[in-house]
Amino acid sequence: MDWNAAIEKNRQALKRVLGVLVAMVGLAGERPVLARYRRAAVLRLLRPAESAARRLVVVLAQTLPVALGPLPRKASRRKRRREAKPSTPSLPLFDRLANPLRPRRPAQSAVPRVSTPGHGAPFRITPRLAPRPGDPVDATRIVQRLHALAAALDDLPAQARRMALWQARRARAASDQRGSAGAGRRRRFRRIAALRPGRPPGSHRPRSGLGPRGEVHDILAATHDLAVWALERRDTS
Repeated sequence: MDWNAAIEKNRQALKRVLGVLVAMVGLAGERPVLARYRRAAVLRLLRPAESAARRLVVVLAQTLPVALGPLPRKASRRKRRREAKPSTPSLPLFDRLANPLRPRRPAQSAVPRVSTPGHGAPFRITPRLAPRPGDPVDATRIVQRLHALAAALDDLPAQARRMALWQARRARAASDQRGSAGAGRRRRFRRIAALRPGRPPGSHRPRSGLGPRGEVHDILAATHDLAVWALERRDTS
């Protein structure tokens, strides 16, 4: 199979989706604002596009050999973090893990009213209006995610090197942890895979109100199959 041709085909398809998202958001102005319904429509396309780009990074990372040097001391790592300049947002390497046990935040329906009996009446509570589709909402975070997605699609090899380095560090940490299992050291929680099990984030689920399956969902399904195949091929090689 020609992996480079498959990656390039899906990369160009994602760039077309990105162009649609940029046209929907509009990047003019210092603080972009979108209507609530338009923000929801953008997120329905942006989530699967990010997941598909992440899977292209995973596929390309399996072809890159990475050699790690000696680990730096903790003090030098802290110094580099303090001296590091703030950088532009980058595409996250990991899928967000689904947590079905996470409780939902309750909606605030009342406010405390403190008063003294006989000295004034409690102030009047302004009724809380339900959110409407046309309400303006801040879209700064969406614009940052669009910039990160565009940068990742323009330079997939750089993102693949990030992924390959993380995989190499994960393998070395796993071997060190096995070697120190009998030393009584406390184990740390570490991600063992960049992709979460089950459906990828943003995948189409046939439910009422979500609309029909679109091109971006077909791209996500194709890239997910490529990523799973590439990971299985590397594990068995």
